[in-house]
Amino acid sequence: MKREEVVNFSAGPSVLPTEVLEIAGKELLNYNGSGMSVMEMSHRGKAYLEIFESAKSKLRAALSIPESHALLFLQGGASLQFSMVPMNLMRELGKGRADYAVTGNFSEIACKEARRYGVISVAGSSEDRNHTYIPKQPELRLDPAADYFYYCANNTVYGTEWQYVPETGGVPLCCDMSSNILSKPVDVSQYGIIFAGAQKNMAPAGLTVVIIDKDLAGREMACTPLMMSYRTMIEKDSMYNTPPCWNIYILGLVLDWLEKQGGVSGMERIKREKAALLYGYLDGSALFRACAEPESRSDMNVTFRTGSEETDAAFCKNAAAAGFTNLKGHRKVGGMRASIYNAMPVESVRRLVEFMKAFEVKNRV
Repeated sequence: MKREEVVNFSAGPSVLPTEVLEIAGKELLNYNGSGMSVMEMSHRGKAYLEIFESAKSKLRAALSIPESHALLFLQGGASLQFSMVPMNLMRELGKGRADYAVTGNFSEIACKEARRYGVISVAGSSEDRNHTYIPKQPELRLDPAADYFYYCANNTVYGTEWQYVPETGGVPLCCDMSSNILSKPVDVSQYGIIFAGAQKNMAPAGLTVVIIDKDLAGREMACTPLMMSYRTMIEKDSMYNTPPCWNIYILGLVLDWLEKQGGVSGMERIKREKAALLYGYLDGSALFRACAEPESRSDMNVTFRTGSEETDAAFCKNAAAAGFTNLKGHRKVGGMRASIYNAMPVESVRRLVEFMKAFEVKNRV
């Protein structure tokens, strides 16, 4: 198939803006008259440092990151942060305490990993209803002496999203925003740590963005590896070792594209339009149904099913043949999942809805 014939609903790595890929393609062999590809440059050379500083400046502006917070470009994916967060915030191995909200696959993994380092309390869980909802603020069981409160803002597997910022009474908030960062404005000053793998809304897989209140750096456990110390990475400006140079370059291009969409405020309007198109159809369908409870639905990952595994499989097969790829749900839950991240055009969601309508007509009982 040609690129224009495929609509890629992958949960990550996900679709990137066509404009970004075209620019990167043109500059692949010779960036800005340097005679080199970005992939060949010294990360400490003048040409690359301009790319690096520009990407940082653009991301700070896009998210209105205050000077109280450091911005880091790291590696290891969001999964490495599952260890870095407790090792850097609990101070002493086995004696720290933290609250975790377990509302999906990745927050559950993060919670289990944190138990290696300290005493973890589950402050809230949606497991009782198969992670189809987000606990409300009054339902959270908070420890006022916790070193931090951890939650995952958007759950890619189950298709739920936090519609509020938890209030913790001064306990630092740590949030995994991997799958909804840059999709709406965020008050960064409310958070101790925000982290995000880049492969959903920012850049190719390999870059992890960390935003951390500088006051939280420097309290890591004595056993914390050098490369996993936020303090070290702040002091070295993310360049203790070679950073993911190409990914940071692509991030800069994505942020240029984002600005043309009206920034994060403009993107919020667009993502709401896409989500409304898909959920609107699902709520009126006699064949398909959305999995997440309405007040907790994700605008990034729309999970749905027909109620029949055989029909779900037939839909995914027919959709793939028509160019709608990666609609099969996560292996833990089955069904279908349409990931409509920032770079997914509104028109592509319309095309999917029209295909689903036609499939429903043919498969009516």
